[in-house]
Amino acid sequence: MMWRRSLTTFSGNGGATAALRHKKWDAVVIGGGHNGLISAAYLARAGLSVAVLERRHLIGGAAVTEELIPGFKFSRCSYLLSLLRPQILRELELKRHGLKLLKPMASSFTPSLDGRYMLLGQSDGQDHSEISKFSKRDADAYFRYEAHLQKFSKVLDFVLDSPTPEILHEGASTVDLLRHKLQRSKFWAQCLGHTLSLGQKGMVDLMELLLSPTSKVLDKWFESNLLKGTLAGDAIIGSMMNINTPGSGYVLLHHVMGETDGDRNIWSCRTHWFLPNINIKLIVNMHVEGGMGAVSLAICKAAKEAGVHIETDTEVLKVMVEDSGRANGVLLADGTEVHSSVVLSNATPYKTFMELVPQEFLPVEFLCAIKHSDYSSGTTKINVAVDKLPQFHCLKTNHAEVGPQHTATVHIGFESMENIISACQDAYNGIPSQRPVMEMTIPSSLDNTISPPGKHVISLFTQYTPYKPSNGSWDNAAYRESFAQRCFNLIEEYAPGFCSSVIGYDMLTPPDLEREIGLTGGNIFHGAMGLDSLFLMRPIKGWSNHKTPIQDLYLCGSGSHPGGGVMGAPGRNAACVVLQEFKNRYQ
Repeated sequence: MMWRRSLTTFSGNGGATAALRHKKWDAVVIGGGHNGLISAAYLARAGLSVAVLERRHLIGGAAVTEELIPGFKFSRCSYLLSLLRPQILRELELKRHGLKLLKPMASSFTPSLDGRYMLLGQSDGQDHSEISKFSKRDADAYFRYEAHLQKFSKVLDFVLDSPTPEILHEGASTVDLLRHKLQRSKFWAQCLGHTLSLGQKGMVDLMELLLSPTSKVLDKWFESNLLKGTLAGDAIIGSMMNINTPGSGYVLLHHVMGETDGDRNIWSCRTHWFLPNINIKLIVNMHVEGGMGAVSLAICKAAKEAGVHIETDTEVLKVMVEDSGRANGVLLADGTEVHSSVVLSNATPYKTFMELVPQEFLPVEFLCAIKHSDYSSGTTKINVAVDKLPQFHCLKTNHAEVGPQHTATVHIGFESMENIISACQDAYNGIPSQRPVMEMTIPSSLDNTISPPGKHVISLFTQYTPYKPSNGSWDNAAYRESFAQRCFNLIEEYAPGFCSSVIGYDMLTPPDLEREIGLTGGNIFHGAMGLDSLFLMRPIKGWSNHKTPIQDLYLCGSGSHPGGGVMGAPGRNAACVVLQEFKNRYQ
């Protein structure tokens, strides 16, 4: 289990190179996750000299591929691609740099212990037929529900792709104030235009979706427990949020955010026969050939082509700040000073301000807000090597070949919303879920480059697991093993023979995600994605536009607007803000 080969490692020898030491850079980026690499690529393409400093032995942050068991290459943290902004795919030419997306034969498979199942995403007619097995009413309502969500996509896309219209802080010049007022006015005018295009009913519908609990939204639309459980899974990914929590319905909108492919041909786009006048476009969760590390590798290639210098095995100890309160570079763990005009941090807000920045330069109220932000996580990621495909008893086949269900996202334990609520309640009580809810994916069902012939890689995104369980410790090997076996035994109920097929596994609990990947609290989004932590309040109120109280220090990671997921928008938006600052400075 300790044998490891990194698949996306770049220059780095444990010490700073001469190129890093003997040059003042225009920009230094702390952390080589996908957002940091995207920021670096855009800055370099605009002519800036940029260095990216990554603590680990490979770039990618949470979007990495690692060969932890010989022959089995795991997407160790993130595991599907659906939210990456289309303009990033186009502008950085990621396909030319080797990114290859693999479309599943079906999008969602929910097995039930009563012998039934729901397999969605093959075609409109098939979806209607599948849902009709549980409710004819729901089958008809399903497409209206998708159209209902889709009408908000233009507003969402605009907000995602725009830096926030944050207020300026004290000390701005008259010219800066006027320029900023014009930019804010332009943003709000465009935002108002998109919002008004919804009409009053549409605006009320959007507010209802944003403020309501997921359970209320789905109860309003559907009656089938299995369908509601399947759809509710979208609202809990990576959080400790209960689907009965007001505001949790917002995450359902991720179903229509963005595109998967810049050419739009990997959209599930359709004018379907139940609503012939409505064109619906839904995100398909895509696999990536070579695993999620291939996404980071393609971005890395684009960045290096633009002239970005990338160092791995290079840990940043501190952000260097002048007496005037301006960042002027970083201090590495080996004592090397790397000087730059600006610094961008792809680390979490907590890591950046509580550990990397000298706190005497930060306002007390700012530090308090950062310290007490919600970084909780209920996520444990288990990567499993198996010697055969799981065969689900509810969908019996006479062969062991790959079927649509194997390429889909498999929802284990999602037979009802009550199952999700019960699993969450266990974590609220301080213990890992007795019956975890899990998203299972089998990327090797589509990608033959990541496992030996006839064998497979399985990803289990499990919830809920508290950071500090009250009945044990994640540092205890037996305690860890008991949770892994609990997950495997649950899968065995749906797919007999699964436990005996396991060759080995790797497990990342919330403390592991924090220690190894740098995710504070194990939160995969760098901080909670509740309504009180989005847009003008991300990471905290007053500092949503990637700027910080330290002049020339910027946030470019998922802890900044618009948030988490392998989306790239924080990195791109941060680069736009930095480039505008350079333009203003040198005009």
